[in-house]
Order: sequence, then C-alpha cells, then structure tokens
Amino acid sequence: MTAATKSAIRVRRVTLCDFRSYATLDCRFDSRMVALFGENGAGKTNLLEALSLYSPGRGLRRAELAECARRGGAGGFAASIEVEAEGMATQLGHGLAPSGERLFRVDRATAGSARAFADHLRVLWLTPAMDGLFSGPAGERRRFLDRLALGVDAEHGARANRLERALRNRNRLLEESVPDRRWLDATEQEIAATGVAVAAARRETVSRLVALIAAGRDDASPFPWAEATIEGELERRLEIEPALAVEEWFRRELSAARRRDAAAGRALIGPQASDLLVRHGPKGEAARACSTGEQKALLMGLTLAHAKLVAAMTGQAPLLLLDEVAAHFDVRRREALYRELHALSGQVWMTGADLAVFEPLRGGAELLLVAPGRATHV
Repeated sequence: MTAATKSAIRVRRVTLCDFRSYATLDCRFDSRMVALFGENGAGKTNLLEALSLYSPGRGLRRAELAECARRGGAGGFAASIEVEAEGMATQLGHGLAPSGERLFRVDRATAGSARAFADHLRVLWLTPAMDGLFSGPAGERRRFLDRLALGVDAEHGARANRLERALRNRNRLLEESVPDRRWLDATEQEIAATGVAVAAARRETVSRLVALIAAGRDDASPFPWAEATIEGELERRLEIEPALAVEEWFRRELSAARRRDAAAGRALIGPQASDLLVRHGPKGEAARACSTGEQKALLMGLTLAHAKLVAAMTGQAPLLLLDEVAAHFDVRRREALYRELHALSGQVWMTGADLAVFEPLRGGAELLLVAPGRATHV
C-alpha cells in the first residue's frame, strides 16, 4: 500500500474487562462517526482512553497502567478491539496482568509492544487537558510535538524513550563525586546520536505539517491556520548542517558542559529543552497571546491538519478521539467541525454530556448513551 492510499480503518467492536469503570463491556459499531453522551463521570472518557492505549505510550490521560484497572477487580484489565480495513478484520488486544506484566496481542498472537498496533491502526486525540497547550509549560508542547511525530513515524516513541533514559543515566553519573569518564563518554555519545534523531523527526514532521496547512489555508475558516516552528539549538543547526556534524557538535557540547549540568541537575541543551512556537496565521499573533476561544480553535485546526498528514504519509486514515470538544464551540464552529470531520476518511469518536450537542449528526453517526459500567445505542 502506498502513502497515497487512504485505508479506511474502522473499529467494529470494543470489548473491555475490568477497565476503569467497566467490569465488562462488549459493543459493536457500524458507523464512521461515534458519539458518546451521558452525565459527567459516567465513563465516556474511559472508553476513549481504552482506544488511546493502542498507540505507544500511556494513553490520553498519561496515567500509570495500574490506575486503569477497575477498583474491586482482580488487579489487571483486558481490552480488545476488532478493526476492519478493506474488508479484512484484525483483532488487537492489550492488557495488564495482575502481576503487573503488560500484554499485547495481534490476532491472539503475542506482540512485543504497542508498536505492533501501528501496522493496523494510528490513533490521535484531543482532550480538555490540552486546552492550555499554548500558554502552559514547554514540557507539554514537547509531548505534543512527540505525539505529532509518532503519528507519522511509529519508531519515534522508542527513540524519545531512549533519549530520556540516557539523560537520566548521565544525570546520575554527574551526581557522583568522581564520575567515570568512560561511562560519561559513552552515555553522551548515545545522547548525541539519539537526540539528533529525535530533533530531526520532530523538525521533519512540523515542516510537513506546515506545508500541508499552507497548501489549504483559508483565512475565513472557523479553525484558523497555524504557523509553527521549533525553537532549539539542534533544530536550528539541522537546517544548515548535516546530521552527523550536528551530532558531533552536540557530543562536544555535552562533554564541555558537565560541571554546569551537574550544578543544574540536568542537561541544559538538547531536544529536551526545545519548544514548539505556534502563531495564529490570519492574525499574525503568538498563540499564547490569543483568547481562550481562539486557542481552542487553533488547536482543533492543528489536530485536523495532523489527521490529514498522517493519512497522506502512512496510507492509514487515523482513528481520531475528541473528548468533550464540540460543546466548547459556538454553533457556527460546531457545525463547521462536523463538516470537517465528515470530510476526513478516518473514524471519529466524540464525547459530550448533552445529546443536543450531537443532534446535527443524527442519522449520520452512532449515538451511545453511557452510564456507569455500560454503553447503549440509541
């Protein structure tokens, strides 16, 4: 399958056992759009979280896996979905054993990690916790950057994890009264190589996303187009120097900065210190200076553009999870959002407390009433 092919992937069945508020759940789905409604705390986001765990990482809540196990259950959980693409069905399963072991299955065969799911499904999401992305700490934007890159490159998560481990190892070595120079040299070489790979993947993803946005930008859209750049020394150097030269520069800088970094308790240069800068395109203003409503619309525009980029680059139209998003828009933006979602080729799951929010979708989406421990089609 080429990247130009948009494989129409659908989740046709979801089965849960001891996951969050669900002792058991078994639901089938036929539509490309699924809307979950019900009172706050009923378990709508829990369903989306179960789906988000089919992407590498800790899901849309970033929770420890043990937190996903139902209180009063056996201590673990199991989740299974049936996905369909081009008429072929595949069963994907993940779970946590009471012993703490994480389990992965593809058509009931054991898989090594959630990376195996990327061959069958790409998952993107937008949640209320992300509303402060542009005005919050840089660490949140770096996580957002890594999610952008992971959507198009399933190996990016493993690289980012290796970099984080290597940085922690260096910090521990620098805490020693007489650090072992050989171990430091080896660790800094690993940080340099992995750090440049992480920075290059982030930069490539943002560059492609900005190009896609520029090709279809519309100043009158309710979801304003965005300008985005990465602020960081490695990313700046990668624009003008070969990766190997940047890697060698980074290694030398780390070696020279050992005393400074030991005093700071962390490495002060590298992709772990970079930031994503976003501007409201039509206004030419930094996103952090925009109103709350404008920031929400800008973030939605970025999410929609990213879904299109993932489909274009991987050939898989992603599963898009939108938690409590539509209710925060006015009627005009909400109607525009539904039109945009219908235009996407991937399956969309949404949550909301009020059924009225989803009335425009009636007849074109599956509506489910969620109550504690169950979900019922209406």
